[in-house]
Amino acid sequence: MSTAYRWIDDDQSASAVADQLKTVANYAIDTEFHREKTYFPQLALIQIRVGDETFLLDAPRLSAPVLAEMFNNNAVAILHAAQQDLEVLSLACGAKPEVIFDTQIAAGFIGYSTPSLASLVQRELNISLPKGDRLTDWLRRPLTADQCSYAASDVEHLHDLHRVISIQLEQLNRESWAHDACAELVKRPTQPIDPTMAWLRMKDARTLKPKSRGVAQSVAQWREERAQKLDTPIRQVLPDLALLGISQKAPQ
Repeated sequence: MSTAYRWIDDDQSASAVADQLKTVANYAIDTEFHREKTYFPQLALIQIRVGDETFLLDAPRLSAPVLAEMFNNNAVAILHAAQQDLEVLSLACGAKPEVIFDTQIAAGFIGYSTPSLASLVQRELNISLPKGDRLTDWLRRPLTADQCSYAASDVEHLHDLHRVISIQLEQLNRESWAHDACAELVKRPTQPIDPTMAWLRMKDARTLKPKSRGVAQSVAQWREERAQKLDTPIRQVLPDLALLGISQKAPQ
């Protein structure tokens, strides 16, 4: 069964959604983005569910101030695995939800590890979510009806998850644990990685000898700064294997 939704691709309609968010206690939200060909993620779609209405916001068509207005409210944003969503929203419009309920984080306090949205919905609500195409280019327009329905399904059950997980947290007296963990996530920096620390992302970087490690740090910093400046994936500037090779062949 497909999920009903309303497509939003102009600032006036998006502003109306933002106004609606000011009148509710909570709303569900998810994002779709691309970073295959760029360093910085490109926001392609924002899915918002308010009550029994689902809105698909065509982010590239909307102005940053209007997108930012979505988060100028006191409502709790319900998300699943929110870290990347918060990062891409901050980058796209300079704003993000300030109070969140991350269903993946909260599920960790009722016995789960790091469940996917599909597995959590199946276990807690006995509902099977549709499977999406991992290769979907969310920046392409128009999106197909199936793609839109799949995107809408990502927020369709978040309110129910919030409800059933909250009940279990209350029974276990762990509501404050989940609240604090979600608040900590919101406070994490959403800026790009510090280039001086980029070498730590390299596999086996810590096993390099001191001089080789110093070279790796310097080259990785240059690569990160170059990728950020050009907005291109770091692998296209210099692959990890080549960077390690340069480091290991440096004069000892």
